[in-house]
Amino acid sequence: MKLILIVEDEPSIARVLSAYLKKAGFEVIHASDGLQALEFFREREPALVLLDVMLPGLDGWEVLQLIREHHSCPVIMLTARDGITDRLHGLDSGADDYMTKPFMPEEVVARVHAVLRRRPFLQDRSSKRHFGNLVIDDAAKCVYLNGAEVGLSPRDLSLLLFLSEYPNRTFTRDHLIEQVWGIDYEGSDRAVDLSVKRLRQSLSHWSSDAGEIRTLRGMGYQFWINE
Repeated sequence: MKLILIVEDEPSIARVLSAYLKKAGFEVIHASDGLQALEFFREREPALVLLDVMLPGLDGWEVLQLIREHHSCPVIMLTARDGITDRLHGLDSGADDYMTKPFMPEEVVARVHAVLRRRPFLQDRSSKRHFGNLVIDDAAKCVYLNGAEVGLSPRDLSLLLFLSEYPNRTFTRDHLIEQVWGIDYEGSDRAVDLSVKRLRQSLSHWSSDAGEIRTLRGMGYQFWINE
């Protein structure tokens, strides 16, 4: 069974989510604050984290940042704040999804299934692809820049692997949403822009002579390489 870490300081919400996730076939552990969440995360290595924003001690944003420094584990943020600024902040910080309270537990379970289905677009092969000082290992699902591994969220990694599979080909936001996020994705196509922004930041030391992720105004995005 896949392990889900619930980070929630309201016991009633945690109990309901735990019950529904267990009924759906998941194993569940619960942390009530940020420090305990990080401890459980290191010890148990969950398949996904449901992370409340308002927590005692370390808040959810700080926990997300610390997770993202070393891990690409999927994270769904849970919060009572439903402003667009907060949603964009969550996605821009590396969250894989963002849900506002109150929510139906059935929807949370559905979102968990949807995020876990989003796996990197891969071919069944073990070869590495070199783009100057950037190396993409499809089989190992790893990206290296100047010999060091680049930490990417599952969604950003999926996008990079898909784009790099088709160098110098342009894809619209809608096409990328369908291929990378999945046809069941109900969010804004703004998520593509934020993912590309994060990729550019992570690959900021990629030699511009070798390639770049280009924006073609009115058309979409392209993994350009100097052939």
